[in-house]
Amino acid sequence: MRHAEGGSAVTDGANLVSIDIANESGVEVDELALATIARYVLDELRIHPLAELSVLVVDEKAMAKLHKDWMNEPGPTDVLAFPMDELRPPHLGGVNVGRAGAEEPGPDPGLLGDVVLCPQVAAVQARDAGHSAQDELELLAVHGILHLLGYDHGEPDERTEMFGLQDRLLRSWRASRAAPTADKNAGNNAGNNAGTAGDGPGGTAGDGPGDGAPAESPGRQEGTGLCRPRAG
Repeated sequence: MRHAEGGSAVTDGANLVSIDIANESGVEVDELALATIARYVLDELRIHPLAELSVLVVDEKAMAKLHKDWMNEPGPTDVLAFPMDELRPPHLGGVNVGRAGAEEPGPDPGLLGDVVLCPQVAAVQARDAGHSAQDELELLAVHGILHLLGYDHGEPDERTEMFGLQDRLLRSWRASRAAPTADKNAGNNAGNNAGTAGDGPGGTAGDGPGDGAPAESPGRQEGTGLCRPRAG
């Protein structure tokens, strides 16, 4: 899929996984966070460390055109996924990637494909779901990556498997982000408590539950699109 000129881009080469984030939407998004959660998902699913992934963030007009061209549906949608090398987990007939929990990644790298996100649509869905637009974009990014890996939700059993994995990945991702903040806050509180010992009740202990840690977003499994077009 060819990216339009302009916009901004972030390339995350950490751990060798090539993740390209191109923002052509005209809306500010946390591109580094999108790259980080994408890398997290690929690591958790034991994707080959040299695999390549592109995430394109577009406006409503561009997404509406893609939605019409590839899905023959009108209007913009939230996420589309364009598989390239058709990498698959073993249970879906693939050899290049392993399922979550596998000891080793598959033997060969590949080009996963493109995930396309629309932040304007995501913002509307985020308001309805009661969480931030960034949380919604991260959810949609995970959903799109799973489509690239062959997961789908056309049948009830497929839906159960895909959304179950999606929810587990999001929960573990948020927990991993919250843990360092919680540890830092605990250390700060311990130091503050030591500094105020003997000053009487009150002090600085107990600044309130969850300070500094992101709140768990309400679980929302599906947006308006979450469909996978296929080339050719």
